[in-house]
Amino acid sequence: MTSSPVLILGIGNYLMGDEGLGVHVANQLKEELEPGLADIVDGGTAGFQLMEYLESYPHVIMVDATLDGKPAGTIQLIKPRFSKDFPSAMSTHEIGLKDLVEGLMLLGKFPNIHLFIMSIEKVQPLSTVLSPEIESSLEDLKVKIATLAKQLVAVPQPV
Repeated sequence: MTSSPVLILGIGNYLMGDEGLGVHVANQLKEELEPGLADIVDGGTAGFQLMEYLESYPHVIMVDATLDGKPAGTIQLIKPRFSKDFPSAMSTHEIGLKDLVEGLMLLGKFPNIHLFIMSIEKVQPLSTVLSPEIESSLEDLKVKIATLAKQLVAVPQPV
């Protein structure tokens, strides 16, 4: 099922403007990332439907938006170990994501998760367009994701 030990998972609602930036990033990386470096999935708002993917990879790089009051376009990398470590929910997809993480922990199949979050100013209902602040930060975010993916591929995998 996997061609790489690394999964890049874009999370968000494509129809809610900046809230869908994870999906935009995933779709752009499918075209731009070095072939074979990582498997890339547009996770959208799938929640529990993503369990199969998360169980299959030792390393997962998630990309999501957050309304955290920081300037729009601010990029942070967090290493969540528990569901409480994920940013506050903006929409229903994050409720499912937190539940998914708790389920994986109960099953003993919690992957090595790295979560890139980008601060957004607001959610724009019924918009597929990213704001200029988010657009101008996307290249930096994609470089950070690709750099981390290369580092994770170099980590020896258990046999």
